[in-house]
Amino acid sequence: MHELPDNEPIPSSRRGRLRALARHEWLSPTEWRRRILFWSGAVIVGLAAVLFAQAADFAFGLFSRVASHGWWVPLLITPPVFALLSWLTQGAMKATRGSGIPQAMAALNVEDPDFRQRILSLKIAAGKMALTLAALLGGASVGREGPTVHVGAGLLYSLGRRFGFSDPTAAGRFILAGSAAGLAAAFNTPLAGVVFAIEEMSGAFEHRMSGTLLTAVIVSGVVSLGILGNYAYFGDIAASLAFGKAWIAVLLTGIAGGLLGGLFARMILPAGTGLRGVVGRLRARQPVVFAAACGLALVLLSLLSANGLFGTGYAQARGILEGHGGTGPFFGVLKFLGNIASSWAGIPGGIFSPALAVGAGLGDNIAHLLPGADPSAVVLLGMAAYLSGVTQSPLTATVISLELTANRQMALPIMAACLLARAVSALVCRVPVYKALADNLVAQYEEERRRRDVPAAPVDGTAA
Repeated sequence: MHELPDNEPIPSSRRGRLRALARHEWLSPTEWRRRILFWSGAVIVGLAAVLFAQAADFAFGLFSRVASHGWWVPLLITPPVFALLSWLTQGAMKATRGSGIPQAMAALNVEDPDFRQRILSLKIAAGKMALTLAALLGGASVGREGPTVHVGAGLLYSLGRRFGFSDPTAAGRFILAGSAAGLAAAFNTPLAGVVFAIEEMSGAFEHRMSGTLLTAVIVSGVVSLGILGNYAYFGDIAASLAFGKAWIAVLLTGIAGGLLGGLFARMILPAGTGLRGVVGRLRARQPVVFAAACGLALVLLSLLSANGLFGTGYAQARGILEGHGGTGPFFGVLKFLGNIASSWAGIPGGIFSPALAVGAGLGDNIAHLLPGADPSAVVLLGMAAYLSGVTQSPLTATVISLELTANRQMALPIMAACLLARAVSALVCRVPVYKALADNLVAQYEEERRRRDVPAAPVDGTAA
């Protein structure tokens, strides 16, 4: 092979190739620093999600043991806890309210560092976890998955900002990856984390972002897998739906899940007129008293249910899936109302797990109308369809339902039910619930910015 002498200049074509090689992303120190931060942050998110899950189970278990001493015990616990949480989430901790997914979406859409810091700081992430645990300790009908998304987004955003990735575009990637890693670790559903990031969080998917996002989800999932083991959230459900008349279940669950899911989404969105307008004005006038009233409503509704409506509803949903729920025929409707009461209170907590519980009750009701179909299959369809109706994210609902039950045979029926539910839900609630809530946060931010930008009027009233 011919080699150039030491004193012979390197040809320009070779210099160009060397410069191009030096600029390659696999040799870029900045890109490697970003990757290491993503992977380190994903480990932290995975650990936080596992710790949060175990703490949530302990908190609700403690409430259940105390509440078992008498039907009157929750009357002494739940309304005061709702009132306390409403009082605590005023002012600086306002960003801890609700699911947490709209906050992460709003931060992704608004590139103002001050706005992002206000709703994704480490203080907010810690407060979100603590107050959601307090809500479960008080028996609130809330989940931990949405808050885990919020915490994941906050942790990765804060990590990136701390190590110099404060550019709005770069920070947005940290928010997106943290959100996906949070959902993946919360449910132990890595595929759902990726689909959720594409369908719900970003609305678009950058090609160059795909590898980084996937690795963040994988690392976070591996942490959860290493600590908790390879498990399905609801266990291995060997359900199937024979082709033919049983597919009527797809039609029934899709329509019912879409109608109820869209109604729930519509009921928890703010409005200026009708019942929601009245609720909004009462909450604005006396937020603490209103939250206590919502807690009282949840307790009274729970007295009508065989197993109560408190907490995530995981145990009830799993029992219905396995065919020994003992929840009674009205569990789905009562859980639906209990979820609305908890959402109206404005306290921290998600809607994913409670929505799956409502869907399980709905599917159980429909299964009694179809004696020829596998009851577990119809229940699974009801869970997926209702979740799709609430979120209007059919792909996320499909993948989550399949991964939660380690069931691949139901892929086509679940996908069909979720798509139908999404279409029906859009007739009831035109804007997806997370997007609507995120848009509301963005609108509040823009209004605040306009007020800051308007110069103060002179004291004497004359023009400046």
